[in-house]
Amino acid sequence: MPFPSPFPTLDIPKCNLLDYLFPQGAVPSDTPIWIDSKDTDQHLTPRSLLQWSKRLALGLDRIGSKPGEVVMIFTPNHIFVPVAYLGIVGSKRIFSGANPAYTVSEMIHQVANTEAKFILAHPTLIKAAVAAAKGAGLPEGRVYLFSDEPCAPVEGCKDWRDMLPSPAESKTYRFPTLSAHEATTTTATVNYSSGTTGLPKGVEVSHYNLIANLEQTIFMRYLNKPWNAETRPRETWIGFLPLYHAYGQLYTIAMAQKLQIPCFIMKKFEYEEFLRVIQTHKVTHLQVAPPIMVMLSKRPETSKYDLSSVTDILCGAAPLSKELQNEISKKLQCEIVQGWGMTEVTCGAIHVPGGTVDE
Repeated sequence: MPFPSPFPTLDIPKCNLLDYLFPQGAVPSDTPIWIDSKDTDQHLTPRSLLQWSKRLALGLDRIGSKPGEVVMIFTPNHIFVPVAYLGIVGSKRIFSGANPAYTVSEMIHQVANTEAKFILAHPTLIKAAVAAAKGAGLPEGRVYLFSDEPCAPVEGCKDWRDMLPSPAESKTYRFPTLSAHEATTTTATVNYSSGTTGLPKGVEVSHYNLIANLEQTIFMRYLNKPWNAETRPRETWIGFLPLYHAYGQLYTIAMAQKLQIPCFIMKKFEYEEFLRVIQTHKVTHLQVAPPIMVMLSKRPETSKYDLSSVTDILCGAAPLSKELQNEISKKLQCEIVQGWGMTEVTCGAIHVPGGTVDE
C-alpha cells in the first residue's frame, strides 16, 4: 500500500535543468563558487561557468554531436567538470561519468552500453580512453583531452577547448526550452550503479528527476532549522566527492549553484589535505560517507587541525553506526544527520531533517 509523505507537496518546476539553475532574466553572480582547493586563484563563478557551458554546447554542435546522444567524461575532479555536466545536460545531450579507476575493459562496457559518441578524458587517462573508444567501435577523433589547463595533443587527441567558439559567439546562445512533458521524458544523465550482481548498470535520469531531487533535498536540509534556504547563515563546502557519481553531482554541481554556496573542489582525496582545506577556508558543511567518519575518529592527524567551523555533516552511501555518529558529533560539536539513496532514485530518497537532534 502507498504511504503518503508527512511533508507538504512541493511545487517542482518541469523545465530544462539549466533554466532551473539559471532562471531567465536573472543575472548570474560573479562570486566564485567552484574553487580549486589548492590554487584558489583558479575558480569559476556562475557567470563564467554559464559562458563556458554555452561554449561547450556550441562546440559539441560543431563537431557533430546531436541532442539525445551521450557524451562521456573520464576524469578526476576539477573545476571544469561542472561545465561539462551543465553544458552537456543543458543542450539536451546526456551526461555519463566514468570512474577514473576503471580499467580499459570496464570503460569499453560503459562506452558501448551508453552508445556514447564522444569522450572527454583527462590527460592522465587518455591512453585508456583511446583504447576503450577503439574497443567500443568509436571512430577516430571522438576522444578529447579534458583538463582545467590547456593541453597539447596527446595520442592524436585534441584539447576540448579546440572545439569551442569564442566567448562572444556564445553570448546569444540559449539552452533549449523543454516543455513539461519533455522535462519528464528527456534523459539528462546516465550514471552507473554497481547494482547487485554482474557489470555496473546505467540509470537514466530526466531533467525533472534532477530538479525534483534538488527541491526535495533542499527542503529537508533546513526543515527543523531556525532558518530556511533563503535566510540561512553563511555556508562553505568542500567538494571531494567524485563528480562522476550522483552524490557529488547533486551537491557540488547543482545545489552549489542553486544555493550559491562556495565549494572548494579537491582533485584527489587526501585526508590531511581535506583537513587543511576545512581549517583554511572555514568549511561549514560536509557531505561524506562512513569511511570519512572513521578517519575523523581514528586518524591522529585530525587533532592537528581546527575543525571548529564545521556545523553540519550529512553522511550517506552506507550505514553509519549510532556510536560513531554520536562520537563525531560530540568531538566536533556539530549536527550529524544521515541520508539514504541510490543512483536508481536520482540520488537521495530518505533524509533526516536538518535541525533534528538525532542521537
